[in-house]
Amino acid sequence: MQNTTVPFYDPLLSYEDNYEQGPFGAFEHAPASPVNTLHTSRFLNLEVNLPFGIPAGPLLNAKFVKAAFAYGFDLCVYKTVRTKAHKSHPLPNVLSIHPKGKLSANLDTVLADKNYTSPISITNSFGVPSFDPEVWQSDMAEAVSAAQQGQYVIGSFQGTPGNSSSIEQDYALAARLVNETGAPILEANLSCPNEGANKLLCFDFDKVERLAKEIKNAVPDKPLLLKLAYFANDNDVLPLLQKLDGVVDGYSTINTLSAYPVDEHGQPALGQNRPSGGVCGDAIRWAGLDMVQRLCRLRQQLNHHFSIVGVGGVSTADHYQQYRAAGADAVMSATGAMWNPHLALEIKQSINQ
Repeated sequence: MQNTTVPFYDPLLSYEDNYEQGPFGAFEHAPASPVNTLHTSRFLNLEVNLPFGIPAGPLLNAKFVKAAFAYGFDLCVYKTVRTKAHKSHPLPNVLSIHPKGKLSANLDTVLADKNYTSPISITNSFGVPSFDPEVWQSDMAEAVSAAQQGQYVIGSFQGTPGNSSSIEQDYALAARLVNETGAPILEANLSCPNEGANKLLCFDFDKVERLAKEIKNAVPDKPLLLKLAYFANDNDVLPLLQKLDGVVDGYSTINTLSAYPVDEHGQPALGQNRPSGGVCGDAIRWAGLDMVQRLCRLRQQLNHHFSIVGVGGVSTADHYQQYRAAGADAVMSATGAMWNPHLALEIKQSINQ
């Protein structure tokens, strides 16, 4: 089925053009009839209208965040920032992908094109771009000030090798810079590849422990989330949870599953120098739910008290409820929200009925 909704991030435009010209579609205007939930929830000891929002990625600046708040996304993650400017990969950055069944966690080869159909899955490849703090700090502060009662900006950040004497120190510096904007919640992005390496930082448990403690020393009074990738087994992630007990306040998971997107001729769809890309959307919902169930099970087993943010393939109110039933304290949607800006309002309407 062809999806004709105009996404609020235009995949045909560059990251920079989206930043300057977006958001698009319904996000260009306020919704006709906002919907409020009848009951609020608690998330990280904060009262939130609905524990649902948009994760790190498509909310590029305050304009995007303001639109998301207006459309009832009450937890909005400001796009991951760095301590120094970092350019985006060139186009294409977003392509539709068409897996045969659900995507596995084993680097599947998938057809990628510009035919965005529902249920939608995409590959994205940006390289975690960032403007200089002189640009994003004031803009993030503007986004924070736009939050209404029961709404929160989550400031996502990432360290960059070479920006400081160590990656741990650069994460801590980024946390301090985000804290200066007034963002009430911090999120350290550990699930995007390090520059020059394929291994994700979240799999290096000793380094994660060091940087999490550096961040907490730098900003001790704000809740800290860590953004994780997919771990296939309980024992794979258990040591990380044990190391970080009492250090971090929660985990957001998952980011993407990696795959090899190819065009109709079997060539790398993102370009020869980018053979792989992260996949998000409908094809990875199984992995997001699996990871939330795993964290919930281990939380009970360890008698820990961290929060869980479930992400991956949420495009309907039923998907939201599936994540909540799996143990997620909050749920977020990137791809689903991009192509359905009314998703949060639809979830609120379903809860109110």
